[in-house]
Amino acid sequence: MELNAPEQELSRFRARVAVAGVFVLICFGLLVARFVYLQIVKHDYYSTRAEENRISLVPIVPNRGLIVDRNGVILARNYSAYTLEITPSKVRNLEATIDELGEVIDIQAKDRKRFKKLLDESRNFESLPIRNRLSDEEVARFIAHRYRFPGVEIKARLFRQYPHGELGSHALGYIGRINKREAEQIEEDEDRAANYRGTEHIGKTGLEQSYEKYLHGITGFEQVEVDAAGRAVRGLSRTPPVPGDNLVLTLDAELQRIAEDAFGSRRGALVAIEPGTGGVLALVSKPTFDPNLFVDGIDPQNWGALNTSPDKPLLHRAIYSAYPPGSTFKPFMALAALMTGKRTPTQAISDPGYFVFGNNTFRDDKKGGHGSVDMVKSIVVSCDTYYYMLANDMGIDLLSSSIGQFGFGSRTGIDIEGEAEGILPSPAWKKRRFKKPEQQKWYAGETISIGIGQGYNAYTPLQMAHAMATVAAGGVMYKPHIVRYIEDARSGARTVVEPTPIKTIPIQKEHLDVIFKGLVEVNKWGTGARAFAKAEYTAAGKTGTAQVYSLKGAKYEASKIHETLRDHALYIAFAPAEAPKIALAVIVENGGFGAESAAPIARQILDYYLVGKRPAGPAPEQSGAESE
Repeated sequence: MELNAPEQELSRFRARVAVAGVFVLICFGLLVARFVYLQIVKHDYYSTRAEENRISLVPIVPNRGLIVDRNGVILARNYSAYTLEITPSKVRNLEATIDELGEVIDIQAKDRKRFKKLLDESRNFESLPIRNRLSDEEVARFIAHRYRFPGVEIKARLFRQYPHGELGSHALGYIGRINKREAEQIEEDEDRAANYRGTEHIGKTGLEQSYEKYLHGITGFEQVEVDAAGRAVRGLSRTPPVPGDNLVLTLDAELQRIAEDAFGSRRGALVAIEPGTGGVLALVSKPTFDPNLFVDGIDPQNWGALNTSPDKPLLHRAIYSAYPPGSTFKPFMALAALMTGKRTPTQAISDPGYFVFGNNTFRDDKKGGHGSVDMVKSIVVSCDTYYYMLANDMGIDLLSSSIGQFGFGSRTGIDIEGEAEGILPSPAWKKRRFKKPEQQKWYAGETISIGIGQGYNAYTPLQMAHAMATVAAGGVMYKPHIVRYIEDARSGARTVVEPTPIKTIPIQKEHLDVIFKGLVEVNKWGTGARAFAKAEYTAAGKTGTAQVYSLKGAKYEASKIHETLRDHALYIAFAPAEAPKIALAVIVENGGFGAESAAPIARQILDYYLVGKRPAGPAPEQSGAESE
């Protein structure tokens, strides 16, 4: 066999070495290029990323602002307690883990249900409480078994507390855990998203909701150096949080308590306002509820009880529910008649006990009528026939526009959300309300019942109190507000909520004097006389009764009607009549005559506010009072 020449073998070897050398050079070139790219070109980027991995920003949640009444009584505060929390994303078998935890810490069925509800509303990487307010013994017991429960830890958290329980709950509102919808809304606002990092609760209703941006405060941050496993090594710097502002209210907590107690077990609402400022002194909706139930996430049992109760304790009746005003509407009708020239104070009618319009007979509550009735007497004896005739003479357009200037059928702009508009009837409203052309037409006969506060009329207790406060203030209408001033928790600086006049209704003094006289005499010898016997002040008021359903001509007998179908009882007032300091509206659902149920509640409120007299118990449910 012929052997290759040594020169050829050497040439081939050199060629292979050259190729290998070039390949190695290319590889080293690539490595050098990559090194240059990483170390020089991308130096700043990767240096920042490394620093971010080394340093973690931990949000520090600020203390939520306090809520106190006008006299400094604390209505909402914070306290610190330990919670047992689970991060679902770090737990392999959630149910098994909870079962094992139950062997160490007492976890009841209601805790499990609440946790499940929170889990459904939250993201699975969030830490969720399975037990709140652990005792020191429970904390020590868990720490001894902590190694068994990855993804479970104890945290010290600030809890919101409403120390007076149900008192003023509809006005105060409550806080609860941030749900998915709220989290998405927060994320849409970059500044707000940064301020809510680490925050798990937010105002849901009432003042807690409407003043959330003041109460929340500004989140602080702590720079912490961490190791590769994410464990904190040391703190580097700290930006302390700024606590939320405190709210000081116009509400009087003791007056609120007396008002709520005065209702007893009855359903209804009460609003009391300072006529000269618009400050709300009491805002009652009965029955009420305990806002503390919502702070940790309400358990299904309590939620079911509140949500399915026929008494609707979560309904804010004072600002959301609209009721027919009944005879409390008549003083405003009388004032509108004077202002439009449709009546004079001395102009009288002869009341036969009914008013005939077309083929319909509208009856007065007093058989045989009240005889000769002028304007003052029409208010005192609550003469329906007088106002049937007045409504017919005014017509719906003039009636609606005249009554509307007192705020009926319009939101007042009070500083909590959820206010209803109510219904001020008019042809335009009816066209918007109904779809069928035959339903949209306004019939002249419909105007008659509007004049006595029935028919389509429907207003909130807040609107009624607001209108009464406007009359008491001589026609100056102030925007109702519950917050008196906002106080900086650190400096004590105050941002005062100044009384804001919405408008001034041009009411002549002689016209006001006529209405005042009628309202005062209601409580002297009219329908409010029994409730205000021996009062130490002069109160101007008007009782009212509003039908819940039509009797179709039958006689009203409360004992033969289901309780929920009985008439509502109403009362509006201001006092002292010479220089009004307080105006209010009371409604007792299905309470019957206003003189029986609503006026005695108002008497207790005015007695306490004006002369410091405390009631011995709930307002009595009187019987045998005159109807109105």
